[in-house]
Amino acid sequence: MSDVAKVIRLHDVDFEARQQRSSRSWPGQRTLSPVTSLTDRLAEVEARQPKSLGELVRGTVADTVRHTADFARRRLTGDYQVDEFGLDEHLLESVILPMLRPLSELWFRVEVSGIENIPETGGALIVANHAGTVPLDGLMLQLAVHDRHPKQRALRLLAADLVFETPLVGGLARKAGHTLACPADAERLLRAGEITGVFPEGYKGIGKPFADRYKLQRFGRGGFVSAAVRTGVPIIPCSIVGSEEIYPKLADLKPLARLLGMPYFPVTPLFPLLGPLGALPLPSKWHIEFGEPISTAGFEPEEADDPMTMFEVTDQVRETIQETLYKLLTKRRNPFTG
Repeated sequence: MSDVAKVIRLHDVDFEARQQRSSRSWPGQRTLSPVTSLTDRLAEVEARQPKSLGELVRGTVADTVRHTADFARRRLTGDYQVDEFGLDEHLLESVILPMLRPLSELWFRVEVSGIENIPETGGALIVANHAGTVPLDGLMLQLAVHDRHPKQRALRLLAADLVFETPLVGGLARKAGHTLACPADAERLLRAGEITGVFPEGYKGIGKPFADRYKLQRFGRGGFVSAAVRTGVPIIPCSIVGSEEIYPKLADLKPLARLLGMPYFPVTPLFPLLGPLGALPLPSKWHIEFGEPISTAGFEPEEADDPMTMFEVTDQVRETIQETLYKLLTKRRNPFTG
């Protein structure tokens, strides 16, 4: 047996096969066979229903054991693939995303709109606001794209250096399909037909004080726009409401942040006062909205090097996200109940 996974290059990936994952059944999902009468259908449905709580528990345990055994077999035999950026799709769909679903569905109760604006095939660049002190918004965005899109497309996030320099976190980020936020990697992903995500505010957005919530910070130098123009893919503005309230940042202990090599050391209503318990995010109600795509087809590739043109497009994306944030906030009655 071999514990080494096969490594595949991006341009060799069968994207069509990946996009057909939506036709698969979820683990434990039951399908009904064709029948010719309503009586037969009712009889089959009744036969498939658990007869007791004990049967339900035994069935759940059996399914869990079966899927765990299958996962272990594939990991031990190397029956999985990773691409040149480190994406381990088997680990992503079997472990990482299932761990995130309870947080999304039960704690943050994430609602998603505009998912139809993400293309079913080909590359696109999702540009979103960034907030929350801890970057949980990136994980919730990745899960939303995968679970709500009809083709269950994988979102490849462009992350900061610090993510990949952090022990354990960096390795998991690579396996989840994320890569360094640099123009070269962004262009390679987009040319390969991947859905790529970027948070242009960076640390300025995620680490801003709670008093400045939902006020977009500066969008860097527009490098993400240049990547989209060079590859000819659409830019999809994305607005996330709810992330600002999970860790309200009241202050920043800068000396401690410098000592630890962090961009900031936050003080929230619960952290560090309650220690590890203060790391639990507050259960705010989230809404993620994907706006209408902004086409880059009308630009010539050389315009990607024109600072003024890129600034204009960057400003258009930023204004679209900001206006959508204000629109969503006016509809929200309470940060925690929606």
